[in-house]
Amino acid sequence: MPLKLDVIGKTHKGLVRKGNEDSLHINTDNNVYAVCDGMGGHQAGEVASMMTADILDTTYRLFLDALQRDKDLKITKTLPVSGDVLLKSIRLANRAIYNKAADNTSLHGMGTTVVALAFENDMLSVAHVGDSRAYRIDKDKLLPLTTDHSWVAEIQKQQNISEEEASSVVGKNVITRALGVRDTVEVDYSLIKINKGEKFLLCSDGLCGYADDDEIFENLRNHMNDNEAIVDNLIQMANDRGGADNVTIIVVEVLETTTSNLPEVKTFTLPAESDALLLYEDSWIASIREALQERLNKKDGNNKEMPGSKSFLYLLFAFFIVAAFMVVYFAAGN
Repeated sequence: MPLKLDVIGKTHKGLVRKGNEDSLHINTDNNVYAVCDGMGGHQAGEVASMMTADILDTTYRLFLDALQRDKDLKITKTLPVSGDVLLKSIRLANRAIYNKAADNTSLHGMGTTVVALAFENDMLSVAHVGDSRAYRIDKDKLLPLTTDHSWVAEIQKQQNISEEEASSVVGKNVITRALGVRDTVEVDYSLIKINKGEKFLLCSDGLCGYADDDEIFENLRNHMNDNEAIVDNLIQMANDRGGADNVTIIVVEVLETTTSNLPEVKTFTLPAESDALLLYEDSWIASIREALQERLNKKDGNNKEMPGSKSFLYLLFAFFIVAAFMVVYFAAGN
C-alpha cells in the first residue's frame, strides 16, 4: 500500500499577543510538515517563520530532484530523498533569513525555530533547530523525538535535573540555536521507522512551554480517535493557561505505509557550513527567490483576471474614464 497520512494543523495567536509569529507548513503532496516559531519583534519574527515555510514549500515542489542530486551541498550521510532535501532546505532557509536581515535594518535580529517531519515509505525524517518539538504519541505517554536547543536543556543535561528544576536555575528559557541569527546553522536530524496507526505531534513552545509532557498526554488521550479534537483541545489548554504565547500544533497519523529497506539513523548534528558552501548556498537562494517571485506574480495575475478583484474594478473604472474623455474630445471636435 502507498504511504497514506491523516494530517491536522492549526495555529492561534493566543490571548495576549497582538500578532502571530508562528507559521505552520503542511505539504500533503510531498508529506512534509513543519512548525516554525519566529522571534525578533516588530513583525520580524513573522517574516522569519513565514520565509522558512515558503522555502520548504518551494524546495520540495520545484527543486526536489535538483537539490537531491546536488552533492556540492555536502550532506554526507545516506538518507532518503525527503530527508536529504529537508536538511538542505533548512540550511537554505537559515541563509536566506540571515541575508534578508542583513539587508534590512528593521529586520535585524530576526530568527525562527523549526521542527519538521518528512515521511517517505515507512521512514520518518525528523529535523529541528530551536525549542519547537516533535513527539511520537505512544499508548500511555509522549515519546520526545527532539531535544530543545536551549539553556534549560543544557542545564538539565549537565546537572541531571528535571526541566522544572532547570527552569528555576536559568529563569526564562533562552534558545541556543535558531534559523537566521547566524550565517551558519547546525541542524539535528534523525531517521526512524514508522508503523501503521502511529501518531506524531509537532508543537511550538506556546504549548510545551506551559504544559509538561504528562499534562499534554493526559489532555490528548481523551481524543485519540479524533485528530482535529486533539489539536483543538491542546490549543484550548494553552489558552486556558493564560494564552501568553502563540501556539501552533500539527498531528500526523500514519494510515498506510510502504515497506523500505532503509535502516534507522540515530540523532546526529549536521555541522555548520564552510565559507565556500555559504557562497554556493547563496546561488541556490537566488534561484528559490526567483521561483517564489514567479509564483507570486502568477498568483497576482490570476487575481487581476477575477471580476471581483479590486484590480479589475480599478481597470474597469479607468476604461470608463478614458471612454468618457474620448466621447467629449470627439464631440468637441465635431
